[in-house]
Amino acid sequence: MSYAGPDFGPPQPRRPRRRPLTVALAVLVPGALLGWLVYEGVSGAADGGGTPTSASTRAGAPPTVSSTTTADDDDKEPSASLKGKVVVIDPGHNLTNFRHTAEINRKVDIGTNRKECDTTGTSTNSGYAEAAFTLDVAHRLRTLLEKQGAKVELTQDGDRPYGPCVDERARIGNTAKADAVVSIHADGAGAGQRGYHVILPGRVHRGIADTRRIVAPSAVLGERIADDFGRVTGTKPSNYIGHGTGLDTRTDLGGLNLSTVPKVFIECGNMRDSKDAALLTSAAWRQKAAQGISEGIVSFLRG
Repeated sequence: MSYAGPDFGPPQPRRPRRRPLTVALAVLVPGALLGWLVYEGVSGAADGGGTPTSASTRAGAPPTVSSTTTADDDDKEPSASLKGKVVVIDPGHNLTNFRHTAEINRKVDIGTNRKECDTTGTSTNSGYAEAAFTLDVAHRLRTLLEKQGAKVELTQDGDRPYGPCVDERARIGNTAKADAVVSIHADGAGAGQRGYHVILPGRVHRGIADTRRIVAPSAVLGERIADDFGRVTGTKPSNYIGHGTGLDTRTDLGGLNLSTVPKVFIECGNMRDSKDAALLTSAAWRQKAAQGISEGIVSFLRG
């Protein structure tokens, strides 16, 4: 290999002579660049302070897409799809009903007969109360519906010693002129009996009860909720009520008999069956339950 010692340097190449054209370009290019920068500054100001259009965009190249976001999804304004709609959520039972047996056993008029003001509800074999389940799902459902722009009212929010009685639950929805009312429950059937079902009001015209005007719209509401609940939660309709349809019609429930607005009950599962109980006690599944009910309500209200 070659070696350049301290007294020797590498041979220097000869510099080519500058021709007139090279000299001219050396003078013109810096000037053109300066003019371009001035133009960009002026055009940016003329746009009112906005982001100036880049040279690559003017030349036909695709614009650069910024990946910066200004807000998280949680900060977005609620949807207005249900603006003006009123939904009443009725969390079944009350956690402290058991302390007020005299009050909840008092009979109230439901049109077809007289029935207890309220009941304690059921629970899983491990002690998870139906009233705790219904209130949890109600809170989740309220949040989802309010994000759609609906006005949401609860018949009780753990803020009263017992009840309300079934006739008052119906009256709350009627007074609110609700577009839809959903009463949330979980069943207490035998082991092996699984699945959800939605209870629809039957035709009643007796005493203070008259459901004739709400039977048809309530049926639509119930069908939408049953379909969406099953799809979202991945669960099947009841294997012991409704003949596989997930729907049941009754005339012995005061909350339905006394309603003057579209209303249904949903039994989300059987708390006494171990497999259903595993779902009902799961917070993640309860969120799906709320989502399924919400989608059914939204579908009904949008027509």
